[in-house]
Amino acid sequence: MSITRRLRGGVYIDGFNLYHAIADLNQPYLKWLNLRRLAERFARGHAHSIDHIVFGTAYFPSDFDKRKRHETYNAALEATGLKVLLGHTTKEPANCKKCDHRWDQPREKETDINVALSAFHHAIAGEIDVMFLISADTDQAATLRSLRDSCPTVKRVVVTPPGREKSKHLRDLSDANIGLSVTDLDASVFPAMFNAPSGKLLVRPQSYAPPIGWVHPDDRPQ
Repeated sequence: MSITRRLRGGVYIDGFNLYHAIADLNQPYLKWLNLRRLAERFARGHAHSIDHIVFGTAYFPSDFDKRKRHETYNAALEATGLKVLLGHTTKEPANCKKCDHRWDQPREKETDINVALSAFHHAIAGEIDVMFLISADTDQAATLRSLRDSCPTVKRVVVTPPGREKSKHLRDLSDANIGLSVTDLDASVFPAMFNAPSGKLLVRPQSYAPPIGWVHPDDRPQ
């Protein structure tokens, strides 16, 4: 009698790459996204369980309201057992080529490295059988290449954010490719409010309110 091997999945998310893809959709309610629920949706057929989810992100300075939304969202993610890894931001000189106006542009640092090292660590430690990478950033080709060479038995799956082209560099180094759609995101939105395991009530930021008449996936007819 053969026994089916249970495949353990690890999901590694370039937070800014995903965020900007969602922002370009001009549907702010999709930013209130339950990444665990999304992962369980796209992992079907590739892994039996999701053992790790890592979200790489960083706080940007100078915008109090945006920082509060970001903190609330991170707390919502952590309430689902997801690990949030914070990088940092720096300011780099920038200028307009047309008018030569100069300013300091905030830049996030470390987030892509945090994502890459987390995936590599879990693979080397033998904690995952399938690695899902949510990013369209070609810099992550180095991550996939290292995993291929060091952990050849770990399946590499690239998950492309909605509205983004599937990168050939990433595609050539992966075993499978998944393109996220607006439907995937819409089906994975957090409720308007819910309790974290600590008992704290987490409430959706007002700017992430859905369109009038929208029904949460849990309340839709089956």
